[in-house]
Amino acid sequence: MSGAPSVFLVDDDRDLRKAMQQTLELAGFTVSPFAGASEALADLSAAFEGVVISDIRMPGMDGLALFRKIAELDADLPVILVTGHGDIPMAVQAIQDGVYDFIAKPFAADRLVQSARRAQEKRRLVMENRALRQAAEAASEGLPLIGQTPVMERLRQTLRHIADTDVDVLVAGETGSGKEVVATLLHQWSRRRNGNFVALNCGALPETVIESELFGHEPGAFTGAVKKRIGRIEHASGGTLFLDEIEAMPPATQVKMLRVLEAREITPLGTNTIRPVDIRVVAAAKIDLGDPAERGDFREDLYYRLNVVTLSIPPLRERREDIPLLFSHFLKRASERFGREAPTLSAAVRDHLMSHAWPGNVRELSHFAERVALGVEETQAKAPNMPAPGTGTLPERLERYEAEILKEALTAHRGDVKETLTALGIPRKTFYDKLQRHGINRADYAGRTAAGES
Repeated sequence: MSGAPSVFLVDDDRDLRKAMQQTLELAGFTVSPFAGASEALADLSAAFEGVVISDIRMPGMDGLALFRKIAELDADLPVILVTGHGDIPMAVQAIQDGVYDFIAKPFAADRLVQSARRAQEKRRLVMENRALRQAAEAASEGLPLIGQTPVMERLRQTLRHIADTDVDVLVAGETGSGKEVVATLLHQWSRRRNGNFVALNCGALPETVIESELFGHEPGAFTGAVKKRIGRIEHASGGTLFLDEIEAMPPATQVKMLRVLEAREITPLGTNTIRPVDIRVVAAAKIDLGDPAERGDFREDLYYRLNVVTLSIPPLRERREDIPLLFSHFLKRASERFGREAPTLSAAVRDHLMSHAWPGNVRELSHFAERVALGVEETQAKAPNMPAPGTGTLPERLERYEAEILKEALTAHRGDVKETLTALGIPRKTFYDKLQRHGINRADYAGRTAAGES
């Protein structure tokens, strides 16, 4: 949602309509006034991102009839009804039927504003969840590299471009960032797709086992080798070999692997027979192998042999705009797997999504979505720091509280004005006036996030 929150205001009383319009506009709403229900209904659609406030007693179509028409259009569109007759049974029935709120005249201006703000927040969550579900559904299962940020667009384009070239590829990225997903896509999008995709985590095998796993062995090659074994490299012939955490490969194995990359042939343990292999190697590292300090005892010549093409996967904290879309995709998938209806994203979950550092990247986000789908996630909404009780006058304490809210919003949205205005629901001029009054410099929050990450 963008811009100031919107209200369709319907009332046949011209003076009261103008008074309510002024009240709402002073509170930061964009108001579209209508003298009749039919006129408002003609301009309304399920894509409306705002709230409808209507009088009940009107000529022609009354407020209750308007509500029923709106419910047919979109049952999640909040409708606030206003009446001067104090009809309690009618109010109770209206709420039971789905009316968001029922306000009896005369009412304080703050009563109207607070109800509209709560309804607007509900509508915002509904519309954002709809958009996320639609985007997640549009993301094919065959394209798990979900993301709309420019860096992810470029990564997908590069994968498409090099998939059929057979060049060896080095994938760099933090733990859980999706390195195996990239390797899998390179295989699926290449002419090798009918061959085997063979994955091996070099950090998960002891040095005494890894060579046998990679190169295979003949019977009697070592104690316990009672029968012939085809190694991972040979099994991947005609397809793709994915070597994860290649930085953990023992030095002795690195020498043999270099020979495989140069000659495309192997010699299994226990034999002198050389066997040709037709493989494409995709290696992944969670450190920068190009940095001698990080590379350690990893062979420099093997690094350069692997480094024909290097693909870098950005961590989630560097592409936060993709987090809601990814989460929605994982939540839908988890809900289907657990046989549960996908829950609506609460404000607490959304706050956690955008403020958490996600050190485990996409894998951590996927597990979080599973907990939310199961209803076992205990994330709590973060409240701004309240002023200490009893310190200063009420206006002074309210001023401090307002300043804390502004700082919290700026931090959560990394100083982005548009996002902060949407979250706070106030006009741009009001926002800057408040920043000036509280001595807050927006630029100080650019690039910062909640939880203190950089």
